[in-house]
Amino acid sequence: MRGKRLPAAQAAKLDAGELKLPLSILFADIWGRDTIGSGHVLETGDGDGVLRPTGRGPYVLPWFQTPSTLVPVSMYKMDGTRYEADPRHALAGVLARYETAGLTPVCACELEFYLYDLANTDNQLRPPPVPGQQQRLATNAMYSLEDVDRFERFLADVYTASEAMDIPVDAAISENGCGQFEINLLHVADALKAADDAVLFKYVVKSVAAQHGLGATFMAKPYGEESGSGFHTHFSLLNADGNNLFANSSVEGSDTLKAAVAGLLDALPSCMLVFAPHANSYRRLRDGTHAPVNLTWGYDNRTSAVRIPSGPDVSRRIEHRVAGADANPYLVFAAILGAALTGIEKKLSPGLPAEGNAYEAAQGRLPATWHDAIARFQSDPVVSDIFPDFLIDVFVACKKQERDTLIARVPPAELEAYLSSV
Repeated sequence: MRGKRLPAAQAAKLDAGELKLPLSILFADIWGRDTIGSGHVLETGDGDGVLRPTGRGPYVLPWFQTPSTLVPVSMYKMDGTRYEADPRHALAGVLARYETAGLTPVCACELEFYLYDLANTDNQLRPPPVPGQQQRLATNAMYSLEDVDRFERFLADVYTASEAMDIPVDAAISENGCGQFEINLLHVADALKAADDAVLFKYVVKSVAAQHGLGATFMAKPYGEESGSGFHTHFSLLNADGNNLFANSSVEGSDTLKAAVAGLLDALPSCMLVFAPHANSYRRLRDGTHAPVNLTWGYDNRTSAVRIPSGPDVSRRIEHRVAGADANPYLVFAAILGAALTGIEKKLSPGLPAEGNAYEAAQGRLPATWHDAIARFQSDPVVSDIFPDFLIDVFVACKKQERDTLIARVPPAELEAYLSSV
């Protein structure tokens, strides 16, 4: 999240359209640097855009000593038109297609994250200290009520702040990794709100953790041998009468559901950069880790990329399990909903569902490298059917700059392996 801090007396500037930021801030890289290779920084004079409220908030932020509020905004050009590099606008564009078709996606997500010890004076990542004890977490404890109880004050503050910011939080669990938690967000019949909720939730978790002397990260794979953190999204589809079009009084679901699944599978390889946007993202996607690696779908099968959860007919839905917690929620929802609608419009077929261990299925595999994902996102027409060409160009330029920066840095593990051995 990027923006400005204003004295309360200056807040009227926002309503008057007088609050500005450089347009290029929308595609700054992970270190906050200009994406010089985009062709839209120096070449354009690095001009300004106008910030306008999204309609969410303002929200009082309880972790500040001085009363402070947050006003979420989107970026517009100086002539008042939407700036296409803004991911929220990209999602709004996809949702306009649904509105034209008389359809409403109902969306929710599950976000996993790690708490860690902020006192890493030797630059080593360590699990968090147990509140009130002279020890830190040392074991994996999936669904452990004890770990949930140990961090009850942190979780309670997350719930309080989320409620104040209209984020519909649901169940919290201790996940498989040491210090890893997951909090589910409830379904809403507004995909823009669902994406807003995810962005604001990440902000809440990090801010509340800091107030408890902890770090919180949504990095996809902070520990090499621990579980990765996913961003699983769920959605169903309502028609104008409020009926769930994925349901047909059977566990298999409707032909509309299957066509949506086919659209998701068809777009997965080309949209992988959205679901796994960073170099670290690809460490999460490994066989046998509950993170998908191939183009599979299945009924109540957590080893597949696209899962149809069990449950009553009224809640028949699709779960997309590919994205990591490090992904941009607006782009994730846009990619998923855009691909699903294309599948429905073209009446595609997904083929047979995977049974048992989907890691052993013969279907094609997802892009396994950041380099491959960047190339596919840049060139595949499936992507340009979902996202504006301008957003594609600047996103690819940003990711290439990040990739080239990391390639130029020799990691400590390589020095350890090769310095005196070759």
